[in-house]
Amino acid sequence: MIRVWLLRLYRDFKGDILALPGRTLACLAVLALFIAPLFIRDTYILRIITLTAVYAVFAASWDLLSGYVGQLNLGHALFFGVAAYTSAMLNLHLGLPPVLTIPLGALAAVMAGLVVGIPCLRLKGQYLSLATLAFPIILKGLVYLFKEYTGGELGISGISRLAGSRLVECYIALALGAVLCFLIWKITDSNLGLIFHAIREDEITARASGINTTAYKLLAFCLSGLFAGIAGGFFAHYMRLAGPFTLDVLLSFQAIIWTIFGGITTIYGSVAGVIILFPLMEILRAFPEIRMLLFAAVIVIVLRFMPEGVVPWFLDRVEKECPRCKERNAFTRTRCRVCRVSLSEREVRARTTTRA
Repeated sequence: MIRVWLLRLYRDFKGDILALPGRTLACLAVLALFIAPLFIRDTYILRIITLTAVYAVFAASWDLLSGYVGQLNLGHALFFGVAAYTSAMLNLHLGLPPVLTIPLGALAAVMAGLVVGIPCLRLKGQYLSLATLAFPIILKGLVYLFKEYTGGELGISGISRLAGSRLVECYIALALGAVLCFLIWKITDSNLGLIFHAIREDEITARASGINTTAYKLLAFCLSGLFAGIAGGFFAHYMRLAGPFTLDVLLSFQAIIWTIFGGITTIYGSVAGVIILFPLMEILRAFPEIRMLLFAAVIVIVLRFMPEGVVPWFLDRVEKECPRCKERNAFTRTRCRVCRVSLSEREVRARTTTRA
């Protein structure tokens, strides 16, 4: 029984992962991230790897809501900050361990998603975006107002660590990030993802087809808040601090930059954007006076030649789409791995001309 299950798992892995260069490279990148900490003793580099995993989940959660459902959220830091403060306060005042405070913080972020989603879904377009931008700013003002509970500008410090060493915390972050990003990708690849895609493309047609678009958009707000909340709670315990910076508008814009740079509406594009840009920002600390200028120049130059993002640009060159079944294939293949149709551009062009 176990042997049959392992053979099936290997066959699925070979057919779905190893058959495509993009997925193969993604698996190798994840494997490299898991192996690298074993040979790294510098806590600063371990910190960069850990925060990269945390921010990858945060960016992917923004892509789920804004990329797939089309609800442009400019205040995504609200979910991150609510979870961070909730986890910190529960740990500091009630003494709950991180294994409980992080899920409870994520639950608080889901409630924040409901609070934001119910009134904001009455708005559309740029009005929705501006309304979502207002919520973290309002909450940040409340943080400064109730200093006895939130710590004011200094935030809440002295909360429990996730583990006894930075290496263990790094592996927890990598494992959690990999599982959550895969889960977000599977959601977008499911029937629910098709509904989200339909709402984004034409909400009126989706509603006419019998889809309760308001309920599904509210679900998207809650799911996005859940994943961003897990990232926020983890961040608070890793840094042992929850401060007003977790509600900063700049954090929301960072998620947008990471996702658009990597490739919006892909999930793996947002993850790749964080893996590239977050360590790059740390490297550019060597040039403090022109750090932001260099960072902006890299983004502008890359998006000038790769307007759809780094990942879609790369995949278009190592993979080909079958004209019949629309499945992706390696660029080295001459026939589709699913329907066996020829992938030669000359034959595809000849068939198109014949049909015309």
